[in-house]
Amino acid sequence: IIDSGIAPHADLPSGRIRVYRDFVAGGVAPVDKCGHGTHVAGIVAGSGARSNGAYAGIAPDVDIVALRVLGDDCSGNTSDVIDALEWIARYHAVYQIKVVNISLGHAVFESIFTDPLVQAVERLSRKGIAVVTAAGNKGINPLSGDPGYGGVGVPCNAPSAICVGSLDTKGSLESADDAVSTSSSRGPSRFDLLAKPDLIAPGVNIVSLAAKGSRLFQEFPELRLPGSNGRSEYFTLSGTSMA
Repeated sequence: IIDSGIAPHADLPSGRIRVYRDFVAGGVAPVDKCGHGTHVAGIVAGSGARSNGAYAGIAPDVDIVALRVLGDDCSGNTSDVIDALEWIARYHAVYQIKVVNISLGHAVFESIFTDPLVQAVERLSRKGIAVVTAAGNKGINPLSGDPGYGGVGVPCNAPSAICVGSLDTKGSLESADDAVSTSSSRGPSRFDLLAKPDLIAPGVNIVSLAAKGSRLFQEFPELRLPGSNGRSEYFTLSGTSMA
């Protein structure tokens, strides 16, 4: 998980964090002062221990390698993301890394053939590692207020990346009312006109782990949800990061 770090949780304790690397501040102990990375990690690997299984992640038995590239304010530098990808390229065999999740990105400023972040993803993919990326949340044309196109960001525009957009299930189990989330970025990609995203997955009102004390936890108390112990153990977020 390349994100804002990870805060150990009953659903994802320290024993399941195989390794933690901080490319922002060089810290050693797992931390997430933003809250985004912990939420994403819980969607992937949370056990649901504090919710009697209700909010378990997609793969609750996997271990996590958490690479912190976003700071306390949930922003970061592209160079740190590239460093994290290069670290994975170097150590993926040691830590048995098979899938990388990148729920972050920035606007497309140049072709995929010269963009350094895209090239870092491509190098990693050639090693047989699946790189899953968030399409971005720029699905609305700011000038018209209508759904817009060409908003897919970097590194979701990388040819080998599995670029994921957000699906709105309308809170039902039926597929007939499903629709692409209004905010979800759509292709084609800028400059190279690639058909992205590659797929969509549920990304609206997704419940996952809360990083207590983090920026998101403090700023949006209305998004907190109690666990089976009655305390705020979970958090609801929406976006292609969650998808």
